[in-house]
Order: sequence, then structure tokens, then C-alpha cells
Amino acid sequence: MAIANQQQRSSERKLFSLCPFWLSSSTMNNSSSSSSTQNLNHNSDRHTEAVAAKRSKTVSSVARSLLPPRRRLRLDPTNKLYFPFLFCLIVDKPGSQVRSAIRLKNTSKSHVAFKFQTTAPKSCFMRPPGGILAPGESIIATVFKFVERPENDDLQVDLKDLKSKVKFKIMSLKVNAGEEYLPELFDEQRDQVTVERILRVVFLDVERPNPALEKLKHQLAEAEAALEARKKPPPDTGPRVVGEGLVIDEWKERREKYLARQLVEG
Repeated sequence: MAIANQQQRSSERKLFSLCPFWLSSSTMNNSSSSSSTQNLNHNSDRHTEAVAAKRSKTVSSVARSLLPPRRRLRLDPTNKLYFPFLFCLIVDKPGSQVRSAIRLKNTSKSHVAFKFQTTAPKSCFMRPPGGILAPGESIIATVFKFVERPENDDLQVDLKDLKSKVKFKIMSLKVNAGEEYLPELFDEQRDQVTVERILRVVFLDVERPNPALEKLKHQLAEAEAALEARKKPPPDTGPRVVGEGLVIDEWKERREKYLARQLVEG
């Protein structure tokens, strides 16, 4: 009987000694399961945040596309290029040039590069085709167009039919002060380019009085005056001319004064 009791106690000790193993194994499994769940939740949160950020970015880009672009230039005229039209030019002098003008003013607080583009590069060109304007600076650009004979040889030309055949586009780009203008800037920084306006061509009959035609004449005259001023040579910083063509060489004048002073002291 004592032996039986002793064997029973021994088996109970063995059973209890095995219990910590099962408990630790169960605890480890639960811990591993909890860690996996946390990782899954973390990855799920990161995925949700990434999707939300992507959606927000998409919504922002769509919103920006719907908003009107922030313009850097003020144009005058705003959305048209007026060209004088004379009927006899088509008949007597096909291929003659007509001119238009437009004022561009930088209304931003930074330097702005501008560039012209046209749907008819073979028959139109701009002067200047591009450049850089400082804050508040303005310039009058001249646009040249060759007058061509109508393809159907119909001499009864309707000016309303001619106004939409050629269009011009003016683009702007923010640049740093002192940066040199290069047309390639608009390709390298395409995302930062703003299309200021798309200008339609409108022909004005020179034989009929029109306020737009008078304004065009004044702008063309101002553009020509500015071009002539740029052609003038820079001011001469050499010898000064005084009186009737007398040239005064400053170095020679100083030398003569020095020699005279030496003579008096001697």
C-alpha cells in the first residue's frame, strides 16, 4: 500500500513538472499570435495612410487643375492680336508684312521669363520671341505676319473668317534674378510653366476708324522708339570733349600740372 501511494505521488510530480512546459508553450503561441496581429494591424494602418495620401494628392491635383492659373503677366490687349488689313496688299503685294503689338508687364514679385509660340511659325515671328522681366518691368513685343493671297483666289475676303486661323500663346516661368534667358528653360521646368494667354488674331480694316487701330499705332510707335534706343551705342567713357571739339586727356592734364608744380618748387 505504501509502495502504491509512493508511485502515485511520483506520477503526480511528473504530471506537474510537465505543466510549465505546456503553459510556456501556450504563452509563447499567444505572444506570437499577438505580435502577428499587431504587425498586420500596423501594415494595414500604413496601407490605409498611403491610400489616403494618394487620394489626397489626386484630389489636390484635380483641384489645382480646376482653379484658374496664377498669372504673372498683364497683357494689353488681353486676349487678341490686332493686325491692320489693307485689301490692296493681297492683290498688289502678296507676301507683304503687317505688324501687331502687345504690352507685357510683370505683375509678380519675382523675375519672370516669357516666351511666344504660334500655330503658324512659317508666316509669323515675334520680336523679341522671349526674355526676362524684372518685377514691375514692361515691354512692348512686336509681332510680324506675312499677308498671303487666299487659297481659293476669292478677292472678296471676309475679315471675320481670317481672325481665327492663326493663334499665339504666351507662356511665363518664374526665374532667379540675374539668370540668363534660354528657351530651353521652358522644357526643363515644364511643370512650373504657366500659359498666360492664347491670343486670337483679329484683322482691322485700315480704311475704317477704330479705337483698337489707333491704340495699335501708338504701341507700334513706342516699340520702334524703344528699339532705336537699344540700338544706340553706350555712352563714351573715354576722353571728354569740351567746347569746340577740344579733347581733354585726363592723364595728360595731370602730368602737365605735376611738371608745372615741380618747376615752381625747383
